[in-house]
Amino acid sequence: MSTLRILFLGDIVGEPGRKAVIEQLPILKQEEALDFIIVNGENSAGGKGITPKIAIDLLRAGAAVITTGDHVWDQQEIVDYIPTEPRLLRPLNYPDGTPGKGSVVLETAKGRIAVMQVQGRTFIQPPLENPYIAAELEAIRLRADGVGPIIVDYHAETTSEKIAMGRHLDGKVSAVLGTHTHVQTADETIFPGGTGYLTDAGMCGPEESVLGRNIESVVWRFKTGMPTRFPVAKGAVRLCGAIVDVDVESGACLAIRRLSRLIPEKAAAPTPTAEAPPA
Repeated sequence: MSTLRILFLGDIVGEPGRKAVIEQLPILKQEEALDFIIVNGENSAGGKGITPKIAIDLLRAGAAVITTGDHVWDQQEIVDYIPTEPRLLRPLNYPDGTPGKGSVVLETAKGRIAVMQVQGRTFIQPPLENPYIAAELEAIRLRADGVGPIIVDYHAETTSEKIAMGRHLDGKVSAVLGTHTHVQTADETIFPGGTGYLTDAGMCGPEESVLGRNIESVVWRFKTGMPTRFPVAKGAVRLCGAIVDVDVESGACLAIRRLSRLIPEKAAAPTPTAEAPPA
């Protein structure tokens, strides 16, 4: 039996999140003996969207595929870039003719793997085509093409919607991993049909924050009801996600476990003084 070990990281939030991910991916790859890395980058550009440069930086750092979600189009330049980079996915259930693709099949040293991105419809904009039908049809197509491992990023708001998708795709894909809420859940499991599942992978963003945003700004909004900006927070970053082991031939999930790693904030370099001139 050949096993593919996959790292999936949840929503990368702003500069702190992406810097930590770029720094840690090579370390995680070695420490965890990873074969394949997927990251959700839809909040990586100032907390909203992703730019071509950020996508390139994440791919160069070791990400094999970048998924997105409802903020995929927030940076205007991505519209022209996404058709040129098949490893950057937008939700599968956009209408035909939308730039980019919702799934990709890539070769690894151990065989082929597919990654699929789907977006929910409850309390999330824009309302897209039915994700359950779209995901099932794409899974059937990929398996008919001989692909065993299939990883699904289900970008959705409600827990019930995500659990329903996991049950719906049980036995049809290798894993259904939720994103969007930025809070890692503790319900990792393998369903009876062999599909690994986690309701939300969590985020890769500042630990001292509200979903990666400045605490005071978010609290003020809830307290007063008045509009305000939500800048990305600063400080130590927590990387959250999941590591999934998949049988390359059957596509069955063999193991799934959560990843949660705190990356301390790097101390600023000391300011040179007359008594201590720079080297």
